[in-house]
Amino acid sequence: MTKEDYNPPTTSSHSPKGERASAKQRIEKLKKVISYHRYLYHVLNKQEISDAALDSLKHELHQLEEHYPEFIAPDSPTQRVAGQPLEGFVKVKHEVPMLSIEDVFSEKELRDWEGYLKRLEPSAELEYFAELKIDGFAITLIYEAGLFVYGATRGDGKVGEDVTQNLKTIESIPLKLETRGPSSGKIKKKIEVRGEVYMRKEAFEKVNQERKNKGEPLYANPRNLAAGSIRQLDPKLAASRPLEFLAYDLITDLGQKTHSEEHQILKALGFKTDSYAKICQNLEEAIGLWRKIAKERATLPHLIDGVVVIVNDNDLFSKLGVVGKSPRGMRAFKFSPKQATTILKDIKLQVGRTGAITPVAYLKPVEVGGVTVSRATLHNTEEIKRLGVKIGDTVIVGRAGDVIPEVIKVLPKLRTGKEKKFQMPKVCPVCGRKLMRKAKEVVWRCENPDCRARRREFLYHFTSKKAFDIEGLGPKIIDQLMDENLISRAPDIFELKEGDLMPLERFAEKSSQNLVEAIQKSKKITLPRFIYSLGIRHVGEETAIDLARYFGSVDKLKKTSREELEKIPDIGGKVSESIYNWFQQKRNQKLIEDFLKAGVKILPPEIVGKKLQGLTFVITGTLELMSRTEAEKKIRLQGGHPQSSLSKQTDYLVAGSEPGSKLEKAKELGVKTIGEKEFLEMIK
Repeated sequence: MTKEDYNPPTTSSHSPKGERASAKQRIEKLKKVISYHRYLYHVLNKQEISDAALDSLKHELHQLEEHYPEFIAPDSPTQRVAGQPLEGFVKVKHEVPMLSIEDVFSEKELRDWEGYLKRLEPSAELEYFAELKIDGFAITLIYEAGLFVYGATRGDGKVGEDVTQNLKTIESIPLKLETRGPSSGKIKKKIEVRGEVYMRKEAFEKVNQERKNKGEPLYANPRNLAAGSIRQLDPKLAASRPLEFLAYDLITDLGQKTHSEEHQILKALGFKTDSYAKICQNLEEAIGLWRKIAKERATLPHLIDGVVVIVNDNDLFSKLGVVGKSPRGMRAFKFSPKQATTILKDIKLQVGRTGAITPVAYLKPVEVGGVTVSRATLHNTEEIKRLGVKIGDTVIVGRAGDVIPEVIKVLPKLRTGKEKKFQMPKVCPVCGRKLMRKAKEVVWRCENPDCRARRREFLYHFTSKKAFDIEGLGPKIIDQLMDENLISRAPDIFELKEGDLMPLERFAEKSSQNLVEAIQKSKKITLPRFIYSLGIRHVGEETAIDLARYFGSVDKLKKTSREELEKIPDIGGKVSESIYNWFQQKRNQKLIEDFLKAGVKILPPEIVGKKLQGLTFVITGTLELMSRTEAEKKIRLQGGHPQSSLSKQTDYLVAGSEPGSKLEKAKELGVKTIGEKEFLEMIK
């Protein structure tokens, strides 16, 4: 981010002076909001926004202060480490401050950091040590003559809280140090060890299940539970919780020259250390470890949120020094957050194929879950009202189900007073027809079937993979064909000739021939895919399959009654009414006739067997031997039902590599998880 990149939508000035004023205002507001949320978490043990959202705010503040250092003040959250010590514990002054680590969220930022180090020390040979960043609670341990004397929390980095009695209940914290390995004979002196208290996912789930059985509120995540267990006054409560400790830093000089040697010594002293940690000869090796861990992250027994990359040479690390709250010689390379904060620059309307009007938030681009997001759904006007969102607001953006970006929360304390309230237009933004909203519905609609936006969206749907799946005919080509008036309705697609396409930009003889061949090939389509392609409201992929299996032909389906439709399992009154009304409209009857005239041949539904009859499946992660679409097809051919989201009614979760959050949710819901090989055995 540069000064030029930072241009909040709330400022009307583009002069350097105006930019500085906007940056200063933004910094002040960020400081107040971050301090508020840090106080909630570190002092009151409460949380109003996610860790990822708070990290995003802190990252923005750090970048702004980096480019406008004249606005850095002693009260900035970047200039201190954590919250104030909790009242009720004896205060402990750290002889060596417990600093935090500056976060980076991309390979570019990590490489920029290395470039910064090389400018500071041009002649230095940079070797790194990379280790997992456990999502836990930082503590320090003091040993004298090999015996554990006391332990303390980080606190504000300079003064922490004495939580010795609670830490003594953790089995992985040795009460007496071992005397083997490179530390032999050197433990008579005072030794300080730092690390992370954490809880395994399995243990956390067990604690929450017990609380659920008792009707008690559940804990949000293992880190909060670990922190809460250590920062309370009854050691018996800490002892009842399965906490663990992982050491990552040796403060005392025992002759170590590198950070990697510290890990060796810590292990020899009897501490558990990170088994994934490794020496990296260059930054590319560290990035390689980060990528590897990102893939395996969901299968680890504990939560992590990134990889710490540290200059391995201790002398060089010390020479690089500290800036603000963080040592210059280390960075926490975080995994892309599932949530992030950004500016909502505008709200525009999107017209769907059924006429549904969806407000879309146009955002200052931000990375969420590994992808750059610039738009997010606001669903409907009721959701805008519930969120209280205004144009110009700072918002928290997340990816629902790891896929669809959406606005989760507004941060009103960051408002400048220049934000604007959104007013829902009364007419369609494309065709100008008056918008309608039926009683008991929250969605506004354009009822004009000839609305150009509706027709465009319908054509996107009609040619999609689950419908006619015409290779090479994506949204951009459809836009081009519509703009050149070569198509306006779906049947027009089947009338296209090579000569129609060749004059168009990016089309040559071969590409025109390939597209026409793909269109002709798509004319043979199974009945379920054909029904789905029609874009009937409330008829998704599964309902289309049910209709195809029940009626066997389009002719029988279009002649059916509402009563007959309601006899089909999982099709209620609302869906049956939508299907019946669609087939009663003359324009839709003509649409089907035109498809048949164009040479579309509708094949009966495929049925192979009944091995999965009545069973429901959700697929997560990446499968090795087939695509997700192919796996879902195999489930349907055996009478099963693939679903996109988990529920207690789901029979199986099929987990490939990088399964994501669904793996954890399946455990919570008691859904059986199987691998790809086990799944293939079921459908043999």
